[in-house]
Amino acid sequence: MDNTVTWFEVATDDPEGAQRFYGGLFGWTFAAGEAGPIDYRMIGYPGAEQPAGGLFNTKGEFPSHAVFHVQVADVEATCATSESLGGKVIMKVIDDGAGTDFAYLRDTSGSVFGVFHRR
Repeated sequence: MDNTVTWFEVATDDPEGAQRFYGGLFGWTFAAGEAGPIDYRMIGYPGAEQPAGGLFNTKGEFPSHAVFHVQVADVEATCATSESLGGKVIMKVIDDGAGTDFAYLRDTSGSVFGVFHRR
């Protein structure tokens, strides 16, 4: 459903440690995702039919963080609206080769979040 939080991501330079921590704390499971050269692991909840998040190995190239993602109808339009409201587009990828458009945005208070659309 558009305009709802439908995905989250934990980014870290220690994915094995994060798996032990979140797996032990919440019972989450982890499976390799289809992200090409990116080490991206799908996070599943106990009893869930589909993954609800991802664990991203930053390899030290980005600060560790956790972020929520909002599903939108149009990533480019959402980026434009965000900027018109005082937000900032940090990174935008249209057509990642796997059928997903996505962007990372910064709100007016400095918080980072993601938007995406699956085609």
